[in-house]
Amino acid sequence: MNYSPGSFGKAAGPAPTNAPIVDPFGRSISYLRVSVTDRCDFRCTYCMAENMNFLPKKDLLTLEELDRLCSAFIAKGVRKLRLTGGEPLVRKNIMFLMRNLARHLDGGGLDELTLTTNGSQLARFAGELADCGVRRINVSLDTLDPRKFAEITRWGDFAKVMEGIDAARKAGIRVKINAVALKDFNEDEIADLLRYAHGNGMDLTLIETMPMGETGEDRTDRYLPLSTVRQRLETQFTLSDIPYRTGGPARYVEVKETGGRLGFITPLTHNFCESCNRVRLTCTGTLYMCLGQEDAADLRAALRASDDDTLLAAAIDEAISRKPKGHDFVIDRDHRRPAVARHMSVTGG
Repeated sequence: MNYSPGSFGKAAGPAPTNAPIVDPFGRSISYLRVSVTDRCDFRCTYCMAENMNFLPKKDLLTLEELDRLCSAFIAKGVRKLRLTGGEPLVRKNIMFLMRNLARHLDGGGLDELTLTTNGSQLARFAGELADCGVRRINVSLDTLDPRKFAEITRWGDFAKVMEGIDAARKAGIRVKINAVALKDFNEDEIADLLRYAHGNGMDLTLIETMPMGETGEDRTDRYLPLSTVRQRLETQFTLSDIPYRTGGPARYVEVKETGGRLGFITPLTHNFCESCNRVRLTCTGTLYMCLGQEDAADLRAALRASDDDTLLAAAIDEAISRKPKGHDFVIDRDHRRPAVARHMSVTGG
């Protein structure tokens, strides 16, 4: 079936509230991350097992339902919306959802519509994304070595990702590279990743591996504290802390030698829970109030119980009232099992 932008609800919906919804710890929830699919065309070794059991397609919310859920959050003061996966661009007819969500940019209810992607489909979709008002995206890229890229992604095509990054930049979309720092894999390449990103006008953010889901690896063998990475980088570069923020958990430095920005996401060595402004919605309508906790709320039931959003709004309020103070991520020899059973692809990071 071919969808068109006008095939449902082009009205902007309820007017946004004056301020974001606030959790029990006084944090304003202004950022919603939506996993539109748990499927991916890669099998990154730190993210998922090679032979995954994905959700039956019949269990997924329709694109219309995802739009309605996102719109309900925007009406409650969410200003930033990020689509994730799995790989969001493998969801069938995903651009139908992007085009319809773009109305909130036009109507002023949303400040930013963006996505995180592995880059495999960017060459195909970059132009449409730009037309939808997407101004910047995150691309996951852990190595510049095609052989090691194939090893870490299991199924990935390095050349295709490079083509996608180029296509996005040519379409006028700013690209930020996300790289998971992995011991004995890419720790000696991080300086090269920095030079590559900054040399092409892109920011780089480094991420500590997170203990989520069984992947077939012992994460203690891969875990690399970013405090160690920063110390190593400072033997080659001058790093200065800056107040720059994008709405997410990264803390940034400016690199004097390149003039670019480098971000650090440190859920283990220094968690960012005190300033958490986000919640995560899965493709089945489950809302996780914290990436590192199992407590969740079923918004699908409220969504399907009525065409009116009153029940849905109440369910969102109740869920946010249970948002915890923080997560409990630990990686060491005494904590070999994942902190949570679900894979990263379920909630999109």
